[in-house]
Amino acid sequence: MKSASARIDVSSQPLKILAVDDSAVSRKLVEHSLLGEHYNVLFAKNGREALALFAEHQPAVVITDWDMPDIGGLELCRRIRQDFKDFYSHLILLSGNTDKQHVLDGFAAGADDYLTKPFHAGELLARVEVGCRIVDLHRQIEAKNRLLEELALTDALTGLPNRRALDVWAPRQLSAAVRHGFALWVVVADLDLFKKVNDTFGHEAGDTVLRSFAKVLIANTRQSDICARLGGEEFLLMIAHADKESTNVVVERIRTRFESTEFNFGSSTTTVTASFGIAGFSGTKTPDLNTLVSGADTALYAAKRNGRNQIKFAE
Repeated sequence: MKSASARIDVSSQPLKILAVDDSAVSRKLVEHSLLGEHYNVLFAKNGREALALFAEHQPAVVITDWDMPDIGGLELCRRIRQDFKDFYSHLILLSGNTDKQHVLDGFAAGADDYLTKPFHAGELLARVEVGCRIVDLHRQIEAKNRLLEELALTDALTGLPNRRALDVWAPRQLSAAVRHGFALWVVVADLDLFKKVNDTFGHEAGDTVLRSFAKVLIANTRQSDICARLGGEEFLLMIAHADKESTNVVVERIRTRFESTEFNFGSSTTTVTASFGIAGFSGTKTPDLNTLVSGADTALYAAKRNGRNQIKFAE
């Protein structure tokens, strides 16, 4: 988890229709009603087959007959709502029964619409189009919610995860380290004399340096590790499945790569360094993230006192 994921354009995803009926004649009527439209229509002969197709294709709209020998339309609606809570599909029930209680039972089971057999082809198509519009709105809202969540977990300047993202991700990784018995290291990095960069070259130059350090972090760590900006000029790196020597090699590579980066601000050329504090964990009891960060901070302060631009491990 290094940076924000790619944006998803849900509008480009094709809409699929699943038609479920044990009668070949009824399936053919549905097929003819949707003929010529830009839908990918799937057909199931029974409820069990429908559930398997639904799990595989996640159709936008399901058109299901009420009466089927294995899993009826009513139960199919219930199962879809129960088993696929994270995915919205528009469910249309077909039935020859016009009794109001019958209709209400269908809605209570999770159906969105109800159409009486024999149906008019144009009416079925119109209801499918309404369902597709509703599904499209759902997808747009879900995409916007994902984007908002992503933005809430991302540092705007560097594109790295922020402290909030770390609080979400780290406990799972710490628990996994205990459960599977692998070592985990918390590295806190702080840019040396960063205030001097801002005072000398301006805050825009300081932002350039911060973004550059973030790029060095991303380029020199694995996708399974997490790089985050804690705030200001302080960053955090979590490295899993590595011993102390390997962790030192990774952090030393980051230190030297950043140290060798030249920044050109106007007519001046400068370099910036960073200091690193590292705290490790390997045991049978899940540690507190703040405790590990505190240990890494203590080691970081020791690196600063010792002359900066170096790595220190917590005792």
